[in-house]
Amino acid sequence: MLRALLFLALAASPLAAQTPPQVPQDAAQISLSFAPVVKQAAPAVVNIYARRVVQARSPFAGDPLFDRMFSDMRGRPQVQNSLGSGVILSADGIVVSNYHVVGQATDIRVVLNTGDEYAARVLLGDEEADLAILKLEEAADMPFLPLRDSDTVEVGELVLAIGNPFGVGQTVSSGIVSGLARSGTATGNARGYFIQTDAPINPGNSGGALVDVAGRLIGVNTSILTRSGGSNGIGFAIPSALVAQFVDQARAGKTSFERPWAGMTGQSVDADLSESLGLTRPGGVVIAQMHPASPFARAGLQVGDVVRAVDGLPVNTPPEMLFRMSVRGLGHAARVAYLRDGTPREAEVTMIAPPDLPPQDRTTLDERAVLPGLTVARVNPAVLAELGQVDGPEGVVVLDPGPWGARIGLQRGDILRAVNGREVKAPGDVDPLLRRAAPRLQIDALRGGTRLALRVRL
Repeated sequence: MLRALLFLALAASPLAAQTPPQVPQDAAQISLSFAPVVKQAAPAVVNIYARRVVQARSPFAGDPLFDRMFSDMRGRPQVQNSLGSGVILSADGIVVSNYHVVGQATDIRVVLNTGDEYAARVLLGDEEADLAILKLEEAADMPFLPLRDSDTVEVGELVLAIGNPFGVGQTVSSGIVSGLARSGTATGNARGYFIQTDAPINPGNSGGALVDVAGRLIGVNTSILTRSGGSNGIGFAIPSALVAQFVDQARAGKTSFERPWAGMTGQSVDADLSESLGLTRPGGVVIAQMHPASPFARAGLQVGDVVRAVDGLPVNTPPEMLFRMSVRGLGHAARVAYLRDGTPREAEVTMIAPPDLPPQDRTTLDERAVLPGLTVARVNPAVLAELGQVDGPEGVVVLDPGPWGARIGLQRGDILRAVNGREVKAPGDVDPLLRRAAPRLQIDALRGGTRLALRVRL
């Protein structure tokens, strides 16, 4: 109550009057504190119960020899249950939650605060962003939360976190926005850019709503920074601007999130690097490496340029830059402000997917092959992006060594050069060359710029 009254006092000043969100104004609303906002927002926040069947891991898993000898000791399927929260975003039952709550689930039940229960299916999920979009079956006229542009959120705003912590039932906690543009600080699978809040977030709050005092969604609660497992007042929420992109792609029929491809690597410009670059102040991302097909290269940027802003919003870390690109969306052009030799410049960069040219011709060897399960592809920008790389040598790359390939020493990312002295020119060459060479193999490969020769007798 004290915090609400303090905010009301600030709202009377000219500075506070410029802030778009407003707290309750009349006497009845003031006496109820946040109750009107909760009544408006809470019906759209749901509990999610997910069930998945997993194969228990055998102590011999991954070893081809022992896996065959002790096949009867393979673990039996086990059922895992997870509990989390979600937010309804449309009247027809579109729901957002965390990927770690519903990812790979075989059965999902969504329960409203009224007790009504719906089955749900995942339309689109992304482990890296830790977001998933669900659709409630046979849902209509559902309560939902409007999305607020998270780029308009300011540090110090009052917020409410709504979810189902520890499975005790729907719970509301209050706090403020403690920080923006947090990157590299969240735990779990999520990577990128977050809103930080001191509103208590605990296990079970994952996928719940972070709302402003107008009842609009500004973020999806995803994780906490803790040593004890409980909330210490440092929680993170995925901004609503990224959620909006996920919803758009899900409605367009995408089953996995498509990110724009930068085709480059960069480094945050700190005080030391700023001085060495001759800049007056730190900030931005200096381009360290760039693929020739990068949209930034096509727009005229070069290695050594310092990107300062995307669409007028500052970027200071590579994850923040990727977030800005993702929010802009594929097919759209973003205004990129950068420095070259200290001189400000600007360019329009089109957001594109990593080019899949030349064709990757991905090939997986079947169980009759010399190295069953080995997956290879021709190197191109799409394959490099999958490997988390920007550039590399041309050739045929290992995407999955398979159980036997891993046993003889092959690793993901290895470039295959030759089998028993015969050059590997295309993915389709690998299986015939292995068959011709068996049972004595010498595989010449390139790993991180180092040549190696793997010799084995099968």
